[in-house]
Amino acid sequence: MSSARPRIHRRTALTAVPAALLTAALTACSGGGAAGSAAQEGGDGKAPATSISVNLQGKAAAPGEPVKVTLAHGKLKTVSVTADKGGALAGKISADGRSWISERVAAPGTAYTVAARDADGGSDRAAFTTTEAEKVNKLSLAPGKNTTVGIAQPLSIVFDHPVKNKAAVEKGLKVSTSNGTEGSWGWLQDHSGKDRVDWRPEEYWKPGTKVTLAAELNGIDTGADGGWFVRDYATTFTIGAAQVVKVDLDGHRLTLHRDGEQVFQAPMSAGTPGGKKASWRGTAVLMSKEGTINMNSETVGLGDAYDKMVDYSMRLTWSGMYAHAAPWNAQYFGNANRSSGCLGMSDADASALYDQVRVGDPFEITGADAKGTVAEGNGYGAWNVSWTDWQAKSALK
Repeated sequence: MSSARPRIHRRTALTAVPAALLTAALTACSGGGAAGSAAQEGGDGKAPATSISVNLQGKAAAPGEPVKVTLAHGKLKTVSVTADKGGALAGKISADGRSWISERVAAPGTAYTVAARDADGGSDRAAFTTTEAEKVNKLSLAPGKNTTVGIAQPLSIVFDHPVKNKAAVEKGLKVSTSNGTEGSWGWLQDHSGKDRVDWRPEEYWKPGTKVTLAAELNGIDTGADGGWFVRDYATTFTIGAAQVVKVDLDGHRLTLHRDGEQVFQAPMSAGTPGGKKASWRGTAVLMSKEGTINMNSETVGLGDAYDKMVDYSMRLTWSGMYAHAAPWNAQYFGNANRSSGCLGMSDADASALYDQVRVGDPFEITGADAKGTVAEGNGYGAWNVSWTDWQAKSALK
């Protein structure tokens, strides 16, 4: 056996090695005794030239594919695939040491450099660039980063463009929690008409849970009319105190419970029953605390019923149901539902509730004087869907 160590020759351009040639080259290297090895090496004591091949090549490589690196001879020791925009694609060497495949796919409009080293110290490099995305998809995340939210707040993602390849997108959404809380993604249509996916546990979150989302979407094709993702996203939030607002439409009363104990109550007047002005029942989630805002009935399909500035406004649905101060309706607090769909209270009570509630707190609304149940896409209505039905909304179930 020659004492020369086979080395990988450097190349400036690489081409894929046909399977038949690769098989022949590998067969020629697998000899028996010393004499056989010398014959197979050409009898001159030098190892045959070998190199890596990469499945993606040139300046117009297709994005959305994993990078595959194959070694012609010997065994791979290390492989790195780095992007010109920063970052790298992690991967794994096969059991036989002859190939490597990236865990994630190549992203659009990115130049990559591949560097490989074999077990004998030889090395080779390659480079390729993927084509630009003709259309880019983006998303918005809720809740906001580094926020503290209530126990009913879901992770919610709304996409700019339609998502046809829902399973591929969902695979890239990695949720981790500080206490092992399990949950499920569910696909739905947002009130705006856009595609949306929410992640919720089976029951309300436990206070103090830290939640992290790593949306590893760079390089994912969302399908026809949707476009490509060209970046990753991330958010982290913490669950606050266990607070639940209970609304009794028939009893015209609202109470706030913290850790199972009632800490606040107020008489109120909800939506006028029997038509579009009735309130929703079911579990709504406090979406935002908006303070003093202008409310105009024309924006929610109620004609010219009202147009006024409203204090201590707490949004519960996209369709316009709020809890807020409604001093003009004082005669009905505690005895009748006569609003245009919202939960109205006195200035003092609305102020006290506003100061104590947190975005993500559930409002559990019961009673006959309602026009229906809060839909899953009208704010955060996922809690009105059974756990079994919610899991069935996952693209991976």
